[in-house]
Amino acid sequence: MAVFRSGLLVLTTPLASLAARLPPILTSASRLVNHTLYVHLQPGMNLGGPAQPQASPVQATFEVLDFITHLYTGADLHRHLDVRILLTNIQTKSTFVPVLSSVQNLAHPPEVVLTDFQTLDGSQYNPVKQQLERYATSCYSCSPQLSSVLLYPDYGTGELPLEPPNALLPSTIRPASPVARSPRQPVRGYHRGAVGGTFDRLHNAHKVLLSVACVLAQEQLVVGVADKDLLKSKLLPELLQPYAERVERLTEFLVDIKPSLTFELVPLLDPYGPAGSDPTLEFLVGKEELALYQIQLLKDQSHNENEEDKVSSSSFRQRILGNLLQPPNERPELPSGLYVLGLTGISGSGKSSVAQRLKNLGAYIIDSDHLGHRAYAPGGPAYQPVVEAFGTDILHKDGTINRKVLGSRVFGNKKQLKILTDIMWPVIARLAREEMDVAVAKGKTLCVIDAALLLEAGWQNMVHEVWTVVIPETEAVRRIVERDGLSEAAAQSRLQSQMSGQQLVEQSHVVLSTLWEPHVTQRQVEKAWNLLQKRLPKAHQTRN
Repeated sequence: MAVFRSGLLVLTTPLASLAARLPPILTSASRLVNHTLYVHLQPGMNLGGPAQPQASPVQATFEVLDFITHLYTGADLHRHLDVRILLTNIQTKSTFVPVLSSVQNLAHPPEVVLTDFQTLDGSQYNPVKQQLERYATSCYSCSPQLSSVLLYPDYGTGELPLEPPNALLPSTIRPASPVARSPRQPVRGYHRGAVGGTFDRLHNAHKVLLSVACVLAQEQLVVGVADKDLLKSKLLPELLQPYAERVERLTEFLVDIKPSLTFELVPLLDPYGPAGSDPTLEFLVGKEELALYQIQLLKDQSHNENEEDKVSSSSFRQRILGNLLQPPNERPELPSGLYVLGLTGISGSGKSSVAQRLKNLGAYIIDSDHLGHRAYAPGGPAYQPVVEAFGTDILHKDGTINRKVLGSRVFGNKKQLKILTDIMWPVIARLAREEMDVAVAKGKTLCVIDAALLLEAGWQNMVHEVWTVVIPETEAVRRIVERDGLSEAAAQSRLQSQMSGQQLVEQSHVVLSTLWEPHVTQRQVEKAWNLLQKRLPKAHQTRN
């Protein structure tokens, strides 16, 4: 069966009956559509009649908002699908106007049109297909080679489950007031409103939040997108999408689902955002006053240990750990048959523990700290150049270099530090290459260069992939204080002299974190290792 890039699903069944049909409908759709699935809601439409059906307004009720939530919840089981419920013909009671007066351009022109409409004989009846195609193309910009498929969910018994006429969807959205609301109660419309969030890796819970806001807003929606200080407390902030990328995805989604609105996307730099200063806002989907609408969180049916049980960007970022983020480097100058990883991370990140786990899995570890000790030793390749540059007063009585004295000379002095690194980094790089030859001689096919300053030293040029271990800076400070007996100020000063976790991640192929229990770290490393084995050439497959 051909897989189409994007599709348009026209739902014609009344909401009460449609609720039970959603799971098989979405499962069937997921087999046909590979990327974006647009959902157009037109309950009660009859594609089998003699007249060509026209788009008509759908009154926004709390039942409609509940349906939107349930549809996105069901779609979360098919995460390869980017589902978008089109809201153009869903209107609040106060603003009923003609809808779809012109063809709407979608970000991804549908290549296939689907429907839940069922013909009496159970076949793809040609007049119905033709009506479906004409209806879809009259509402939306579609691919010239539009294919039409009548969607018949497989219920096993061959019979359509019938819902009682008055069956209602479970309540998921309500006004934050003591007054009870009826599911069929119309939703009030507002001129201007606001909604805010981080909107990292736009997921179905975000889409519920944004869709409700778009239904309520009639003229303009202000969307605050968290940035800068508001991101510091986020889990794995190094893996957050850049602000510009989050705004770009948000804009595309919002314009798709309700192009009649004017959208103002602004950086959210404090918890209040525009709602704290703009008196023209009439509603807020969030946690403030004004007209407040509470939206229940979507449950994540497949969350793992230490992940939230709701659909959450934090969980999505955790699932990125161990994955390949960008293509590996080609390094033809490295020893043939040897695949090299560079392992780095800020001080206190747990990098050494990850290196040990990789060693246990069969990797050959090249420890840059050990190479530095060899280089500093009397007779070592860096000994004489360092003594000549910094004088004999950096030596112990036995002639060895006193690294504490040397460190005090270069700490906080960029000029002196550059003199030292210009000597040491090329020497350690040369020793690392010699260690690669040793690894090959021992029959190893994969080695790891363990180096805190891997990127600062430019050693990414001699590895196929950079693996970075990240933890929050506050946790790194706590670990450094506990491990090295330093003050918090000294620990923070050490971190400030290194590249930040965000800077490291930007140049990384794989990211790991030791923030949780050791067995969680082990599972991450094993996941990364197994994925690595799958992408390695056979000649590089690791032998324990």
